Amino acid sequence: MAEKPIRVLVIDDSAVVRQVLSDIINSDPRMEVMATANDPLVAAERIRKERPDVITLDVEMPRMDGITFLRRLMSQHPIPVVICSSLVSDGSETLANALEAGVVDIVCKPQVDVKGFLEESAIRVRDAIYAASKARLHLLRGATPAKKMTADAVIAKRAPLAKSLARTTEMVVAIAASTGGTEALRVVLEALPGDCPPIVIVQHMPAGFTNAFAARLDGLCAITVREARDNDRLLRGHALIAPGERHLLLNRSGANYMVQVRDGPLVSRHKPSADVLFRSVSRYAGSNALGVIMTGMGDDGSRGLKEMRDAGARTIGQNEATSVVYGMPKEAMAAGAVEEEVPLNRIAPSILRMSQRQGA
Repeated sequence: MAEKPIRVLVIDDSAVVRQVLSDIINSDPRMEVMATANDPLVAAERIRKERPDVITLDVEMPRMDGITFLRRLMSQHPIPVVICSSLVSDGSETLANALEAGVVDIVCKPQVDVKGFLEESAIRVRDAIYAASKARLHLLRGATPAKKMTADAVIAKRAPLAKSLARTTEMVVAIAASTGGTEALRVVLEALPGDCPPIVIVQHMPAGFTNAFAARLDGLCAITVREARDNDRLLRGHALIAPGERHLLLNRSGANYMVQVRDGPLVSRHKPSADVLFRSVSRYAGSNALGVIMTGMGDDGSRGLKEMRDAGARTIGQNEATSVVYGMPKEAMAAGAVEEEVPLNRIAPSILRMSQRQGA
């Protein structure tokens, strides 16, 4: 029996955007537009009559801004929300407010040629809505698919370095997350001490968001968190987050680890891709690494994490009960990539415990 279509409420004060989004959504057999609204008050009245499965929401609208509406919605009638706005493209305070209010995903639209952009980003829009429909909101607080490419498109699979070369005084922690990951990462990184092992992170996020996301975490955590730059060295007490729309890879020179930031094709439907990061960690850190896969839609990271485990790395998966979307960790478990599966609040302690054991 076919699944019922995901019913979407589109909220935007632009008639053009409402029409384009409606066309994109209705072209996917998995979903349909339930209704459209030109401002949050009209939308609220519609929600009282009929509850949608997912809402797409602009930020700048008449009578009530999108963030205020999002906060009220989450406190009264929690429904998965995908923000589609130009006001978050500069990594402004709006992004931090949206994440804190409980938005599931964000699609950044430009100031000009919005219609053309949305049409070109149809797959991204549909994937965001589909992932949002699977989200479990109580855990958030505190068309034709594109060809699916593997990490081979960015980094060839090779045997890890010899243990004598891979072993250094520092180990590397590689973390990957997607839907629900922005708040899950906050929980993990806030719990780590300022002298924790160096961390590299892939969080599925568009360009323009990761710098502000990193800055937000940096202000909350004892460790230093920032967006990765090409050739950055890995240091204790530092976490580097892959820039949106760029792959992040580990490399090394002698005893020093550094990162490479590369353009390239989508891998496992994503850029940055967890499979790319994990494969590079497998190659250059081998058994001197720890991989963590967290909440997210799809299977990005499952193959790369298995390569890490096969190379002798320790691996952790977030459990189903605390995952907003139990997709990536589930696929990694099925692939035999996860050594230990733990709840969200135990990931940071597990990182510290397993890294100490690893370095012993």
